[in-house]
Amino acid sequence: MDQLRQFIAEYELMDRVAFWGLHLLAALAIFLVGFWVAGRISQAVTRLIGRRLDKTLAAFLGNLLYALLLAVVIIAALDQLGFDTTSLLAILGAAGLAVGLALKDSLSNFASGVMLITFRPFKGGDFVQIGSTMGTVEEIRMFHTLLKTPGGQALWIPNGGITNSQITNFSVKPTRRVDIAVEVSYDDDLRKAREVIEQVVRSDERVLSDPAPQIVVVELAAHGVRFAVRPWTKTADWWPTTCSLLERIKLAFDEHGITIPYPQQDVHLYPQGEQQQ
Repeated sequence: MDQLRQFIAEYELMDRVAFWGLHLLAALAIFLVGFWVAGRISQAVTRLIGRRLDKTLAAFLGNLLYALLLAVVIIAALDQLGFDTTSLLAILGAAGLAVGLALKDSLSNFASGVMLITFRPFKGGDFVQIGSTMGTVEEIRMFHTLLKTPGGQALWIPNGGITNSQITNFSVKPTRRVDIAVEVSYDDDLRKAREVIEQVVRSDERVLSDPAPQIVVVELAAHGVRFAVRPWTKTADWWPTTCSLLERIKLAFDEHGITIPYPQQDVHLYPQGEQQQ
């Protein structure tokens, strides 16, 4: 017993236990309180951002803020225990830089995803053209955007490639113009051809009266006279209206004897040894 007391007195064991016990309790308190505060702050920020921006972006930013706050709390707790947090921060910084360089493409896609969700050049359900690719937007995620092509395929496009491409959104406006090119033969009556086209266009209930349809001659082409037929319709009706007008104009031309020309050549044959005068 005396030896134990002598050992405790010699190494100041009670003082050391008290010292480390207090620091351990303080570190534990910092971690628990910090853990609770970080959760409340991240939830509040998520709700605040979610009122103005996309919920996906709000949730991601809330989780990112929570991770950063939790890292600060852990470093503060380790500092309370006497660890050299300066060296730890340097190591974490170097590791973060290495990870950032390794994941630069993913980070670029992430930044582009934030821009797409924030500025909203399109949303789910919109029919868009991105570069040379067309499709309906199914889902916008932080790194990729999912398109459903007209053929029914699922196409994942990296967000970085989207923001670096030209984006055409066919769904953002309520109305859209139909553009049809029609040629008639030079031998046909031009006025009659225009009247037939006008009758077909105006009889379609999907064609809007304002703005008024345009039917104009745009070119005296090599094989015939070319009309530009430009009615307006609701965006949702654009495709069926285009197909219907093409079919009905052809049928109306057949009924009125109006010819749609096609490429042809005139070949002249001369007897052997005879030259063209």
